[in-house]
Amino acid sequence: MIPFWLDPHDIRFPDPRLAEPSDGLLAIGGDLSEERLLTAYRMGIFPWYEEGSPILWWSPAPRLILKPEKIRVSRRLARTIRQGRFTVSVDRDCPAVIDACRESRIRNGEGTWITEEMRDAYVALHGRGQVHSVECRQAGELVGGLYGVAIGGVFCGESMFSLVPDASKVALAALCRILADNGFDFIDCQMRTSHLVRMGAVEVSGKKFRQMLARAVENRTAEQCWPSLAGRELGNILQEP
Repeated sequence: MIPFWLDPHDIRFPDPRLAEPSDGLLAIGGDLSEERLLTAYRMGIFPWYEEGSPILWWSPAPRLILKPEKIRVSRRLARTIRQGRFTVSVDRDCPAVIDACRESRIRNGEGTWITEEMRDAYVALHGRGQVHSVECRQAGELVGGLYGVAIGGVFCGESMFSLVPDASKVALAALCRILADNGFDFIDCQMRTSHLVRMGAVEVSGKKFRQMLARAVENRTAEQCWPSLAGRELGNILQEP
């Protein structure tokens, strides 16, 4: 199938069911305006492309998701959490987390989809209260974290990084506790990774994912938690019953 070319003046997307079955590629072009991005995420579509490439929009099936209450914490990670090695916070420095996700991949010799254009777009969405981060620090230094787009009761995970062992895992465990405590439905992990599968993520069919997403985006109660969390250190949230 030839991907759809998006009209730069029209934020509508084609039906996600028309995405390429082999990899989920759906459309090309458009822009990263706030309204287009939010429209995409509400439909289960996300941008993923490299510098110098046109914007590519994807909606893969099956889809990897993680129910916050179903996260699998290994004995090693549980021990790390009990030891309190990290200071965990929410939205204290979201742009720094995005930058660190980008830089860690470049430093490891990997490609990155976090182009300057993508970075600026998600920082703008953070300013609008739609993108959120979880940070892990040691001795005041940012050593791990994650960020993603929150719409209704779904958190669309974008990227995570870790400069020391277990930092990103602790950030994910903290995120799951926040989401579970505030009535979120699930995390959209977007792409399958063995790391996320080991932590409890499972694949669902495209049809099941779209049904879950349609319900989750209407879960407005969940969005009320972010203003109260912004900038806070989470203390012993992971050790609470």
